[in-house]
Amino acid sequence: MNESLRRVDAHQHFWRYVLGEFDWMGANMAELRRDFLPPELRLLLDREKIGGTVAVQSRASEADTDFLLELAAAHPWILGVVGWIDLRAADLEAALERRDGERALKGYRHQVEDEPSPAAFLEDGPFNRGVDAVLRRGKVYDLLVRAHDLDSAARFCARHDTGWIVLDHFGKPDVRGESVQAWAARLRPFRDMSHVACKVSGLITEAPWRAWRAEALTPYFAAALDCFGPERLLFGSDWPVCRLSGDYAQVCALARAATASLSGPERDAVWGETARRVYGLDR
Repeated sequence: MNESLRRVDAHQHFWRYVLGEFDWMGANMAELRRDFLPPELRLLLDREKIGGTVAVQSRASEADTDFLLELAAAHPWILGVVGWIDLRAADLEAALERRDGERALKGYRHQVEDEPSPAAFLEDGPFNRGVDAVLRRGKVYDLLVRAHDLDSAARFCARHDTGWIVLDHFGKPDVRGESVQAWAARLRPFRDMSHVACKVSGLITEAPWRAWRAEALTPYFAAALDCFGPERLLFGSDWPVCRLSGDYAQVCALARAATASLSGPERDAVWGETARRVYGLDR
């Protein structure tokens, strides 16, 4: 396979916008209130020479999972889907079994950051049993929390070491209110958790929208590389959410600059090989 086609955008979203179904879209997110579908993204991928993607859920609904799987079936370059399922449901095992035949379904995610108390939710018994069930079936769990909950996230990850957990969006550092050093200290517990990977995604929307500077953000990549190493980092665009603060080309340019000093194999890891290994995208 052409090396550029091995490159993967490991975190992006598709949706058909329906008023009232996207509670996380604040009043300042009018840019996102329309449909975002594969043909639009494919043009952007071609410009950046990226061969495939992992589509991630954006609603707490199995209908969203079905929608993404339908898109993956129609567009083979959607290499994997991270869907949603009710991990606290009494009939979870049966629900997971019904999904076992979905080849493109590589993992699950719940938007923990939107819970009233993310730290308490990460301690919830039924939720933890649900994550155990997901990992036992060889699926990945994507973990979405903000930086102030990384201590709780580290304890959660330490409990679940039987499969891959992927920390989304650098662990959502508070770029506007906390130093890089303070955030990097929060990441430190993950250094020795070989089953935890991290997506270098979503950073420009944590910074002041459309006022960020590359030189202010590249230290976050450096700290993530120091903690996880390139073999546990995955590039992701967070398209179309990234549009709130910059375009697809800007996200890619920032990641290219931040990984320019790596060796060829290390860059290949961040830009696709880690995603292929963690999510089993070549299977």
